[in-house]
Amino acid sequence: MLWIVCFLNYSDRQAISSLFPLLEQEFGFSKAELGLIGGAFMWFYAFSSPFAGYAGDRKSRKGLILAGCLLWSLMTGLTGFCARLWQFIGVRSLIGLGESVYFPSATSILSALHDRTRSTALSFHQSAVYIGTIAGGGIAALIAEHYGWRWAFYGFGLAGIVVALMIGYFLREPVREKELTTEDQASLIMTFQGLLKQPGVFLLMIAFAFANGVGTIFLVWAPTFLFEKFHLGLVAAGFSSVAAIQIASAVSAPLSGILADRISTNIKGARMLLQAGALILGALAVAAVGRAQTLEVLIGMMICFGLCKGAYDGGIFASVFDLVSSEERASVAGLMNMLGWGGGALGPLAIGLVSSFGHGTVMERMSNGISWSGAAYLIAAALILHAYRMTRRKA
Repeated sequence: MLWIVCFLNYSDRQAISSLFPLLEQEFGFSKAELGLIGGAFMWFYAFSSPFAGYAGDRKSRKGLILAGCLLWSLMTGLTGFCARLWQFIGVRSLIGLGESVYFPSATSILSALHDRTRSTALSFHQSAVYIGTIAGGGIAALIAEHYGWRWAFYGFGLAGIVVALMIGYFLREPVREKELTTEDQASLIMTFQGLLKQPGVFLLMIAFAFANGVGTIFLVWAPTFLFEKFHLGLVAAGFSSVAAIQIASAVSAPLSGILADRISTNIKGARMLLQAGALILGALAVAAVGRAQTLEVLIGMMICFGLCKGAYDGGIFASVFDLVSSEERASVAGLMNMLGWGGGALGPLAIGLVSSFGHGTVMERMSNGISWSGAAYLIAAALILHAYRMTRRKA
């Protein structure tokens, strides 16, 4: 059931990116303004995530998931009524608020049910991210070509309300290992201070910000990149741009989770080592994507990037959960999402700005910006390796 909610979560957030060419044509939005629309969701998602995580360790996780799903689905439907820049920014911000509730509570529930196989369970759940991203971009573009872009948002909004009703009826929340008493319930600031003081936690969060910045660049700008540089149709660009990366990630994430569970029993911190290795290889693929001159080379490098991205993503929460207690999982996931998506939101905005100003054509500037973003993957890998050394010294 959580896989289905996660699938819809990412379908909703990806749908608008595949429709950027239509919004640009109808409303005259610049690349920088489209980057602002793409970033608005991420900034609000980041801002509200720590509060959502704090609540997830203290309130009904099922109730939070249900409320969040209803909110983001309603706002997705309202996107179809937007006509001005501030309206798009407003609904995307509220979608971010609704979706921020989901991952802290969902990963906490899954970790409670799957202790020794945590990486496997979370990475299989993560596969819904990639399948949902493919569906969001492809289905939205298909609906837009036949019925207009507004109907894409009406459809996704209605589907979310139906899924929320399903969750409300069927989902059962597991009993917590330890219920926090009034004395145990530290304030939000004290909770986060305690988490950040634990060796390696802060480094993993900053690494997520750098890595997510690269991932969000592809989520937001890949459809436009294929549409304008390689002259694909709207549906082909919306589907191909995400399918190559997301299918590869959907394959590699579960496999990396299974591998991480097996070797982590013998090697402490093995989940982090797998993540760092994936990022180093992924940096090379990202640089090649921006430099690709043919569609065949581009798709090949996107597949390589997707394999590396999935191997990293599968351990995002599993790795940090190794460093905290079970009573802090939702809180640390919320804090991680705040830093990860707050920093990650700068990626699409940076590419939008780079594409709008400077020397050369728009596509030349965008290509160069994408290539250089691979450096963020190398920085993230270095931070994870440092976190690994810190936890090894503590052990």
